Amino acid sequence: MGRITALIQRHLGKDTFVHSVKIGDSINDDHNAGFFGQIDQQLDKVCEELSKIPELKHGFNAIGFSQGGLFLRGYVQRCNQPSVHRLITFGSPHGGVSDIPNCMNPKDFTCRLMRTMVHHGVYTDYVQNKVIQAQYYRDPSNIKGYLERNKFLPYLNNELIHKDNERYKNNLSSLNKFIMIQFSQDVMIKPAQTSWFWVDDEDNELVPLESQSLYREDWLGLKKLNEAGRLEFLVCPGQHMQISDEYFEQQIIAKYLIDGNLQMIKQYRLN
Repeated sequence: MGRITALIQRHLGKDTFVHSVKIGDSINDDHNAGFFGQIDQQLDKVCEELSKIPELKHGFNAIGFSQGGLFLRGYVQRCNQPSVHRLITFGSPHGGVSDIPNCMNPKDFTCRLMRTMVHHGVYTDYVQNKVIQAQYYRDPSNIKGYLERNKFLPYLNNELIHKDNERYKNNLSSLNKFIMIQFSQDVMIKPAQTSWFWVDDEDNELVPLESQSLYREDWLGLKKLNEAGRLEFLVCPGQHMQISDEYFEQQIIAKYLIDGNLQMIKQYRLN
């Protein structure tokens, strides 16, 4: 995140306010929070934290990396006070994952423990209440189990009838821009196209966003955003989270962040 902050301030000025969200009180705690905990509780904490930052009171642009982008969308839909102007997500599992993400560091014990727990019962109450990645796992061969047992993603994606449906839709469709970026060689999250809300069906065939009820019936306001020219689908060359300075500067900062009226930048720290 230090590198991203430096790139932003190099182009927008050193006075540009950049806030990096942290869940834990230490680097180790923050790392562990990326694997273990309840996303709902983490979002509540972030909503409270951001509401107290005076530099953000007039709104901000938000950049989310990997699962951090999914959680930032959760912030927009659930809280959005202060409001997000432009939401930019890199390789984020908006449509869920059909396999638990691999470990970026194969020697990471915390990550390996997470994968072991998930494979012993992803939709059990114990795992759903403990493991972050399980809470956006969408098993294409068990959609009934996903809808009934998953504690986070079916609610966030308005796949269930609940009290927040309209608020989620209104908040997301209020974005000035929603930019979703897929990595061209992503093998970390499956399917890679989940970063554009694509999902696997029961035959492991990809279903584009535009072919889903989520879009056609506009459960989240994505159709409204798209028809207004405020929804964008980009591709970043390379593997998961392999973002070159050149790409970030030319394709993100120059196109979406250099704006005299939108100088506030917020980034979500990837755990």
